[in-house]
Amino acid sequence: MKNKKFKFKYVISACLLGIPCRWDQEKKVNKKAMKIFLQGKALILCPEIMGNLPTPRPACETVNGDGYKVLKGKAKVMDKRGKDYTKFFLKGSKAALKIVKQHGIKKAILRANSPTCGTPCIFSGKFDGKKIRGQGVFAALLKQNGIKIIGLRKK
Repeated sequence: MKNKKFKFKYVISACLLGIPCRWDQEKKVNKKAMKIFLQGKALILCPEIMGNLPTPRPACETVNGDGYKVLKGKAKVMDKRGKDYTKFFLKGSKAALKIVKQHGIKKAILRANSPTCGTPCIFSGKFDGKKIRGQGVFAALLKQNGIKIIGLRKK
């Protein structure tokens, strides 16, 4: 059932609007994302918070693949010490997708490099600062559901 009260064109990663939901609570605003939000065109979500992850929290990367492989159970989202956070990323991404669908949103503006929202790149999974082409868990789930994604950096 689509929500008819609000007509959002986009879903935006909350961290792009300066909301301190990132793993390190960093607060940097992307001007393009903020402009779209202030025009009333966007719903803001943080799948990581929706998956019950706290802030701050350990930095995580996708190990052995990207979000598509996580969705298939062939890769994991882990911290540098090897603790598995996959279930939290999956839970939050699925909950966020449900809301996106309820609102009939067809476009997403997501934070590049994130293990959740990353597009077109994510970190390598080796905690070496290098990036690889791939999607975060939420980004992959959105793409599987026909949502167009625009990846943005912090600024």
